[in-house]
Amino acid sequence: MATSIARPGAIRRRLNRSLAFACLTAAFLSVNGSAQAKWWNSDWTIRKKLTLDLGTEALGLDRATNNLVILVRLHDGNFQFSAAKEDGSDIRFVAADDKTSLPFHIERYDPLLAEAFVWVKLPTAQAGAKTTFWLYYGNSGGKAARVDDPKGTYDADTVLVYHFAEHAQPAVDSSGSGNVSQNAGIPVDGSLIDGGLRLDGHGALTTPASPSLAWQAGGSFTCSAWIKPATLTPGAIVLSRRDGSNSFTLGLNNGVPFLSLNGQTTPTGTPIAVNEWHHIAVSASKGSAALYLDGEPYATLSASLPPMNTPILLGAETDATSGTAAPSANGFQGELDELTLSKTARSAGMIKFTALSQAGGDKTAKLLTSTPDEQTTSWLSGGYIGVILRSLTTDGWIVIGILIIMAAISWMVMISKAAYLNAVGKGNELFLKEWRHVASDLTALDHTDTESIKTLGGRVSVEQQHAMRKAPLFQIYHIGSGELQTRLAADRAGRAKGLTQRSVQAIRATLDGGLVRETQKLNRLMVLLTIAISGGPFLGLLGTVIGVMITFAAIAAQGDVNVNAIAPGIAAALAATVAGLAVAIPSLFGYNYLLTRVKDATSDMQVFIDEFVTKMAEVYETD
Repeated sequence: MATSIARPGAIRRRLNRSLAFACLTAAFLSVNGSAQAKWWNSDWTIRKKLTLDLGTEALGLDRATNNLVILVRLHDGNFQFSAAKEDGSDIRFVAADDKTSLPFHIERYDPLLAEAFVWVKLPTAQAGAKTTFWLYYGNSGGKAARVDDPKGTYDADTVLVYHFAEHAQPAVDSSGSGNVSQNAGIPVDGSLIDGGLRLDGHGALTTPASPSLAWQAGGSFTCSAWIKPATLTPGAIVLSRRDGSNSFTLGLNNGVPFLSLNGQTTPTGTPIAVNEWHHIAVSASKGSAALYLDGEPYATLSASLPPMNTPILLGAETDATSGTAAPSANGFQGELDELTLSKTARSAGMIKFTALSQAGGDKTAKLLTSTPDEQTTSWLSGGYIGVILRSLTTDGWIVIGILIIMAAISWMVMISKAAYLNAVGKGNELFLKEWRHVASDLTALDHTDTESIKTLGGRVSVEQQHAMRKAPLFQIYHIGSGELQTRLAADRAGRAKGLTQRSVQAIRATLDGGLVRETQKLNRLMVLLTIAISGGPFLGLLGTVIGVMITFAAIAAQGDVNVNAIAPGIAAALAATVAGLAVAIPSLFGYNYLLTRVKDATSDMQVFIDEFVTKMAEVYETD
């Protein structure tokens, strides 16, 4: 076989293209690698940047403010609930350096209603400037465990935090001080921030005394809460504490917020309206106490915090003797949410920040903004596809695995068979081109020496001769030529002259046998495509039925029926049917295409046999 030598110019062009491709690949890997290096963890596929802008309001915070706790509200407009785990356990918050994990805890996560409330601690924030941090979710491995850290979310001076999200259970202290309420109170679903507490003016929520809640004479203290009065009554008590002659009372007098310390009461101010949420706070330190409404100073009182370590009551006045709710108390009637107590006097700026960041609405939206999601995932592991893949059960993966093997086999058959038929078509075309030049010697194309090429006028190169000899038409011709040469050799030996009609019929029978064998070669492995076409959908249907059965069995065992529980399992079960169709449809198209090519090749052989026998009878048959 002849070989060719590339010219120097062609070699240089190939080298230049290779170097250019290598440079582009290196550049892409470098950029991609640097981008991945900035990603906190490659197992998390989605992130968004959150920006806390402390310059949007005149908060009066110190230049460097530590341990801010920000409420992050998630909804379907800023969060892909379908891409996160069902319980939000793959949510993570990372500082601006994309390395430091931030403490947080989830108060509520409801993917069905597309709503979540998450409390995040920012160790440092610059007043009048922007502080950025990252929200990560969409764990591709599906093994992320929930890492809520309520205690780590608040600083050491925060001694009580009630979210009232326990629903008919005693209020749990999220600060880590362990100040669980003595009773449950009346729960409210759908309060300002998830759950809340309803006060009816008679009963009270009691928090027992504890070392962390003890007050020193003249000490520092801050309390804050959200209130929504249902009615305006005289002397309505929101929070009270009494220890002998010492007393602390926070409430509303006909809608006017007031603070009373040992009988001294703040002056009258502007009342608030009913059925509206307002933030109320008290900050006491060094012989004075300040009352705040919606983050703004409302009134001041020149009085020191009295020493006390008795129960704290919400919604009723404390009896001086028993420390429990006084029977004749005029309690607060309405809702209460997010009660926070600290053993330090929070600044006016911190109180205003708390009110603005928790209120919701436009001011909160300006304070905390987010960017669109960034993703470093393929379409297979993120979005709806990721949800389906994570929901697949073992039996579903087994069925899909079998279907993947079937798909690989069918594609191998289609590709190899298409390549073989292309070679067959090329060889047949070359053979028929030379067959037209055959006249009296029908065996001329069946010689293997190089001289035979010269006898054909040099029209067939060595490469073409090899391609031609692989063609089914040549194989049929080779069979007929061999039979013909055998009989002609006998004729030259004097045993026969030419070909009789029986000899022609015998040669034709031999050619028909060759046709059958060549047709079998053309149809080899085509049965695998028919198996994929008919078996793929049935296997997929089997996987779907089993998946649906498992889904409903799990729902029956849990006794909880909701769309969020059913949808992922059903979607994953249907994935098996999709996989079966994905195997069958390409196989069907490929099979029909290849079958047409095989029929064409078979028809060519049948036509050639008729032509060969006719020409053989014309040249060699004797009467």
